[in-house]
Amino acid sequence: MTTVRIIGAPTDYGANRRGVDMGPSAIRYGGLADQLAGAGVEAVDAGDLPVPRAEERDPDADAPSVGEAKFLRETADVCRELGDEVAATLDAGDVPLALGGDHSIAIGSLAGSARDADIGAVWFDAHADLNTPATTPSGNVHGMPLAAALGIGEFAGAEWATAPGLSPENVALVGLRSVDGAEAELIRERDFAAYTMSDIDERGITEVTEEALDVASAGVDGIHVSLDLDWLDPNAAPGVGTPVRGGVTYREAHSAMEIVDETDALRSMEIVEVNPTLDQHNETAELATELAASAFGKRVL
Repeated sequence: MTTVRIIGAPTDYGANRRGVDMGPSAIRYGGLADQLAGAGVEAVDAGDLPVPRAEERDPDADAPSVGEAKFLRETADVCRELGDEVAATLDAGDVPLALGGDHSIAIGSLAGSARDADIGAVWFDAHADLNTPATTPSGNVHGMPLAAALGIGEFAGAEWATAPGLSPENVALVGLRSVDGAEAELIRERDFAAYTMSDIDERGITEVTEEALDVASAGVDGIHVSLDLDWLDPNAAPGVGTPVRGGVTYREAHSAMEIVDETDALRSMEIVEVNPTLDQHNETAELATELAASAFGKRVL
């Protein structure tokens, strides 16, 4: 039986709205353990990483030499610890499932998953998360994790941020619909496998997800799945900090996660950006638990 180790990372350092630090609690309360049990996996909850409150810290205490990145020191501390937890979980033969918190935690989970292995990554997100301190319009690190993991721009040589076993040719972004100009230029320059919502509309979620997984899994030891709940349409997932209209439907999201499971290559995963202060009756957190179960094998029949 597969054992999934749940690791909470209750951060809101990387976000532009407070409250997302309560995401791990909301997801657990939404029934994550029961959903995973229904998928036939054993869930072990490792609790939450200790994360100081953002209000107690100076967001500019360790500002980068170029550009802007708020709470960079705190983000680095959390990501180092999360990377160690993810790596230890994999060493024990279990599958790490990190719960955010904002999407900056992906820096840690990618670094840990790629520490001793070659991995691919599938990014289910409305946003590309390829900004750097020099290109960000906001300074929020939750828009930078993929650039950080790949050592792009100011993140080059940042040992805490880079994922050594992750290559750009094994990265696929699925469901894009809000991409900054510098990110779009980078996607074209680096020839990332990137699929917009128009691609999903034209080709269907099944074909796009299968192709993305083929890209991510080519010649690697396993894949990392990053699931940002703002990937879904706000009608299905209202409790997120950066909602963008026109996202995937409830059923499309489940179909994509079922295809993830069918590849039998899932190495690590995170679920991020659930903000219960913006949610309605915890429905976004409950949806997150359902999608996790689909990724780990739960089916109707």
